[in-house]
Amino acid sequence: MTAHEIDYTIYGEEMQYVEIELDPQEGVIAEAGSFMMMDDGIKMETIFGDGSQKDQGFMGKIFGAGKRLLTGESLFMTAFYNEVVGKKRVSFASPYPGKIIPIDLTEYGGKFVCQKDAFLCAAKGVSVGIEFSRKLGRGLFGGEGFIMQKLEGDGMAFVHAGGTTARKVLQPGEKLKIDTGCIIGFSKGVNYDIELVGGIKNTIFGGEGLFFANLTGPGVVYIQSLPFSRLANRVLAVAPRAVGKSRGEGSILGGLGDLLDGDNSF
Repeated sequence: MTAHEIDYTIYGEEMQYVEIELDPQEGVIAEAGSFMMMDDGIKMETIFGDGSQKDQGFMGKIFGAGKRLLTGESLFMTAFYNEVVGKKRVSFASPYPGKIIPIDLTEYGGKFVCQKDAFLCAAKGVSVGIEFSRKLGRGLFGGEGFIMQKLEGDGMAFVHAGGTTARKVLQPGEKLKIDTGCIIGFSKGVNYDIELVGGIKNTIFGGEGLFFANLTGPGVVYIQSLPFSRLANRVLAVAPRAVGKSRGEGSILGGLGDLLDGDNSF
């Protein structure tokens, strides 16, 4: 194996974190900001890109880090190494309520494609790159843009998702239609495309957007019930009322009570 072999335990139900056990000289990479805690004896190092290639040179590192900007991620990642004798542990937390999903890349042919903000951490040696969409419609209307993340290698990686997760195994030619934001990721054999929602009433009044994702097997697909974008939109929708004291909340009149009371701040 080129990636480090790591052991792990996932704790919690709705607000999970993953604890990774590192043998001497083993390491793990993580997105900046996902660190939770670690044992004494682990060295933390900020690196360009994912540091999966040791001999890529300075310009190679710059190019690898620059590609991460296209996915909206930081130029830097954080690496953690066990530099002492004995096993040490480091933990990483999910950024919002949901689940952490372990992905053994050897089970998916060495490649797994996921949403650009789904990656949490991985064994040192796993490459975290970008996956360009080959179709214009997928990039313009897919909800994830032209680019998704791809995890490559033969080690363990961990992705996080919102709400409850589902795992679907698609047979060759089998199709699954999903809300674009609900996709966590899929194996490399899955074909991903965008389809227009049919019907004028569905398009105008359906409330589910104009497009959904059409995934065709063979392969494995992971789905989340609560994408962070959907959660954020719901929070923003009530934010103006939540800024001040909302006297109408829980009352019979609701927001109308604020109007009648002369409060038009919302």
